[in-house]
Amino acid sequence: MKLSTREDIEAPISYVYGRISDFAHFERRAMRQGIEVSRRAEGDARVGTIWDIAFAFRGRPRKVQAELTKLDPDQAVEVDSQSDGLTAKTQIELIALSATRTRVLVSFDMRAKTMTARLLLQSLKLAKAKITKRFKARVLDYAENVEDDYRRGH
Repeated sequence: MKLSTREDIEAPISYVYGRISDFAHFERRAMRQGIEVSRRAEGDARVGTIWDIAFAFRGRPRKVQAELTKLDPDQAVEVDSQSDGLTAKTQIELIALSATRTRVLVSFDMRAKTMTARLLLQSLKLAKAKITKRFKARVLDYAENVEDDYRRGH
C-alpha cells in the first residue's frame, strides 16, 4: 500500500532540510505520544542509524526497527522499517522552487511479508481513503508548522 503527497513550503530548502533531518525532535515528539523510541548509536543520526520503536496499535503491542538509508543534504531523507512481517519505506524529497520556496514530496510504501501481515494490510487497504486523507493532513500540518517557525525567525 502506497501513500504519497506533496506540499509547498515558504522557506528555503536548507531550512526545510534542517527540520526534516532533526531526528532528535522526532524522537522527543514520539515519546510525548507514548511511543518508546531508542536510537542504537550516539550522536547525530547518519546513514545506517537504527531506531527501535515500540507502541500499541489496534490493542496489540508492536515493535518496529527503522533504519536511516539515505541522507542527502538539501535533497532527500529515506527510512526503511520492518515489523511483524511488514516492511515500509518512507521517502522525503525536497525540490527548491525558488530561494524561499521548497516543494516537499513524501511517500510511504508498506508491503506484507507474512500471511498475518497481509491480512493487516488488507484491512488497511479497505480504509485507504480515510488513511490517505489523514496522511495528507499530517504532512500539511507539518509543512505549515515549518513555514510558521521560519516566519517567526527560525
